[in-house]
Amino acid sequence: MIYLDNAATSFPKPEPVYQALDTFARTTLANPGRAGHRMAMAAEKTLDDVRHALNQFFKGAAPERWVFTLNCSDALNMAIKGVINDGDHVVTTDLEHNSISRPLRALEKAGTITLTRIKSHEGYVTAADVKAALTPKTTLVAMTHASNVLGTVQPIEAIAPIVRESGALFLVDVAQSAGVVPIDLKATAIDMLAFPGHKALYGPTGTGSLYVGPRTDGRIRAWREGGTGGDSSSETQPSILPYFLEGGTPNVLGLAGLLAGVRWVAERGPDALRKHEVDLLQRVVDWAETSDAWRIAGRWEPSTHVGALSLFVPESLTPQDLASILDVTFDIAVRPGLHCAPYIHRTIGSFPDGTLRLSTGPFTTEEEITRFLEALTEITAGVL
Repeated sequence: MIYLDNAATSFPKPEPVYQALDTFARTTLANPGRAGHRMAMAAEKTLDDVRHALNQFFKGAAPERWVFTLNCSDALNMAIKGVINDGDHVVTTDLEHNSISRPLRALEKAGTITLTRIKSHEGYVTAADVKAALTPKTTLVAMTHASNVLGTVQPIEAIAPIVRESGALFLVDVAQSAGVVPIDLKATAIDMLAFPGHKALYGPTGTGSLYVGPRTDGRIRAWREGGTGGDSSSETQPSILPYFLEGGTPNVLGLAGLLAGVRWVAERGPDALRKHEVDLLQRVVDWAETSDAWRIAGRWEPSTHVGALSLFVPESLTPQDLASILDVTFDIAVRPGLHCAPYIHRTIGSFPDGTLRLSTGPFTTEEEITRFLEALTEITAGVL
C-alpha cells in the first residue's frame, strides 16, 4: 500500500524501532520500579532514558519534567484540566484539534471558563492576534504548533514572549511538529508541551508525553492518581515529578520503542526530515495549480509547512468517495473528512464534508506521489 496518512500515525516505523520493541518485549518487559528485581529496575531505567532523550531533544529544563501519557489527547487534558480554575479566561484558535477544542468548550459550556477562539487567516494566526485576545483574567493560551488539517506552522517563537509577559501559561500542541520542526524550550517560553509518540517521533501508538515547565509548579493539579512504582506510603499522589502526574503502570514497551524513534530522528535532524516531506508535497501543490478542479487549503509557504496537505475536492465528488476509491482501487491510503478539527473547516468553507488530506513521511517516495497524482487524474477524468 502507498501510505499517505502519516499525520494520523506514521508508517512504517524505522527499523530500529521494531528491533527495540522486539528486544524489550523478550527481555525486559516487567513492571518498572525504582527498587526490586533486575527486570523491574531495567524497565525503570528505560523510562529514565526516554526522559533524558526527550529533554535533550527539546532542550527542556530537566528530565523529570517529561510526564508519560497515553497519547497527545491525554497530555492535553492533563494540562488543561490540571491548571484551569473557575472564572479563568482561556485563549485558543480555530486551528485546534478536538483534543484542545472539546475540553475547552466543555469547560466553557459548564460556566467554568470564558473562551476566546482566534480566527486564523489562510491557516495562520499571528502574535498580534494573540495579544489582542488577552485579558487580565487570561490564565492559559492553548494552541497548536502545526495544523493537522492544513500543515501550517504557527509562529510560537513570537507568541510565547507575549503570553509570558501577560502572566498566563502557554500550552502548545506539537503533535504535527515534534520531530520535523526544531523546538527549543530554552529559547522559547513554552510552559507545557504536549505530543504523541506515534507520529513524527516514530514510536508506537499508546505513547505520549506532557512537558511541565517550572512555571507550572504549584499551579498544576494531579489529573490521574494511582500507583507510582516507588513511594507507596503517601496517602495522596507524591508531589515529586514526574510521579505527581503519572499514576498507574506506563506503557513501558511502547516507550522503549519511542526511545528508539527519538534517537533515530535526532540522528537525521528535524529540518532534513521536514524538507523531504515538504518537497514531495510541492509536487502536489504544483499539480493542483495547473488544474481547474483541484485547490489546496490554506496558504502554501514551504518554509512554514509540515508534511500534511489538504485538498478541496471537485464538487461532483466527496472526500469520502475519493478516499474509498483510492484505497480499494489504487491501494493508496489518505484521510478524508474533518480530521477532528471542525472549526478550521468552518473557517475555510469545507464543513461538513471536510477535505482530502495526504501526509507524507520519511519513507514516502517520488514514485508514490506520482502514482497518487495519476490516480486522482484518472478518478476525476470521468466525472468532470
